[in-house]
Amino acid sequence: MEITAAVARAPHAPLSIESLTLEAPRADEILVKLVATGICHTDIGMRDQIFPVPQPIVLGHEGAGVVIDVGPLVKSIAPGDHVIMSFDYCGVCESCREHAPQYCDAYFEHNFAGHRPDGSTSLRRGSERIHSNFFGQSSFASHALCRERNVVRVSKDVPLKILGPLGCGIQTGAGAVINSFTLSAGQTIAVFGLGTVGLSAVMAAKLLGARTVIGIDLHPNRRDLALELGATHVLDGSAPDLSQEIKRITGTGVNYAFDTTGISQVIRTAVDALAHRGVCGIVGAAPPGTEITLDVMDIMTAGRSIRGIVEGDANPQAFIPHLIELQKQGFFPFDRLLSFYPFSEINRAIAEAEAGEAVKAVLLFPD
Repeated sequence: MEITAAVARAPHAPLSIESLTLEAPRADEILVKLVATGICHTDIGMRDQIFPVPQPIVLGHEGAGVVIDVGPLVKSIAPGDHVIMSFDYCGVCESCREHAPQYCDAYFEHNFAGHRPDGSTSLRRGSERIHSNFFGQSSFASHALCRERNVVRVSKDVPLKILGPLGCGIQTGAGAVINSFTLSAGQTIAVFGLGTVGLSAVMAAKLLGARTVIGIDLHPNRRDLALELGATHVLDGSAPDLSQEIKRITGTGVNYAFDTTGISQVIRTAVDALAHRGVCGIVGAAPPGTEITLDVMDIMTAGRSIRGIVEGDANPQAFIPHLIELQKQGFFPFDRLLSFYPFSEINRAIAEAEAGEAVKAVLLFPD
């Protein structure tokens, strides 16, 4: 079928909106008509080749829409279902078998290779091959293909236009606090970077009864929003001696530090802000080869630890409906993070996301 998609053809260049041909779904695939899709900083990083995904490629990995066709091997999803698309995985490696598909041995192959695992792509423009299957979806398009394992069926009583970012950014921030840290009431946390991921972590920390929630960001508007969503303190990310200020606020440092920036100096500050036995979680994407320097004695003698977190250690099929129910009850107002743009204005939306003017830019497709 003919679809409309935004194609990344060169680093740091605007995406071009083009008419492409999309293959019919294979036996194990699902065809989704997009209603909305979020823009994640991972998409921007892939456009700019922080990781060398092949180009030309259709990016996008926070899609929500309506199923219009399924292959004959698909059993749990049917045409007419409302769905959110999330990350893809192999389903057979040790991590997948142990219910940790975020750490799939073939995670990069299934999400960043720009083609199906067999090397095929589902998109073309005439005879030109257009790379696809980004995060198992490539949702910067009017239609996308995905699979049962990376799709979440959702209730039809919630507007699809607000749900796409649950598939990555919101799931990552909330999941880090709820699943990875298992933060308890009365504990403390510092969140470095108050974009979608960081603010989702702030809301989750409030939900779980954290005593102190410190948000750190360069943008005053994001610090103000963090206070409205549950932060007890906010700090300017450009201020000196942030780790000492965090220890002054808490007395001993925080139980958890959460870095969403991927910047080595910020990660070091986050580690330095930890209390004894504190944990620093890292989710910010950094270019390959990025390194951090740590004081080994300080880490060892205080029992501090550092861990990477992918997709909030969440099972999307269970965790995303849980977050939707919390939002409906007023306990997790993720809709306050969203700014909406017509799909035709994707490059303006990206620019405003990069500038910090939009926390979570969401693209809406015409009916």
